[in-house]
Amino acid sequence: MVTRTEGDTFTPMISEIFTKVNNAKDKPAKIEVLMTYDTQPLRQVLKGAFDPRIKWDLPEGTPPYKENDAPAGTEHTTLHQEAQRLYNFVEGANDNISKTRKETLFIQVLEGLHKDEAKALIAVKDKRLNLVYKGLTSALVKEAYEWTDDYVIKPKPLTNRDVIESV
Repeated sequence: MVTRTEGDTFTPMISEIFTKVNNAKDKPAKIEVLMTYDTQPLRQVLKGAFDPRIKWDLPEGTPPYKENDAPAGTEHTTLHQEAQRLYNFVEGANDNISKTRKETLFIQVLEGLHKDEAKALIAVKDKRLNLVYKGLTSALVKEAYEWTDDYVIKPKPLTNRDVIESV
């Protein structure tokens, strides 16, 4: 899914992608950034930020964690890596973990992330991503990924050939 721009040799951190969207001049440029760095983890994080049906089972605000001061690219995990585990922090997704344990695990995730990734994840959890990154809105994300208001891919209209082949 990732299409790299000329000169890219790596996939940027999700927080860096958000910053690129923030810095893009207009809506088409913002959409281009999202499409250029399109990955499943990016989509999962954005869905967690904007889908109103996803309720985070964590207190609002910044939890007491120690920022990871390691330079980008060293000694930390990324949101790309952690995205597959974020379901553990959503209401009803994993009731085998107590609320206290979820909060402890979330702090551990934040402490393992680069400080910019941690701040982005807190904004995702609090549904405030659009307040931290200008122009990164629900409407923009839905347009970029052709999502419905339920945050699923819009169904393609049937053609005559589809109807004939289904008979």
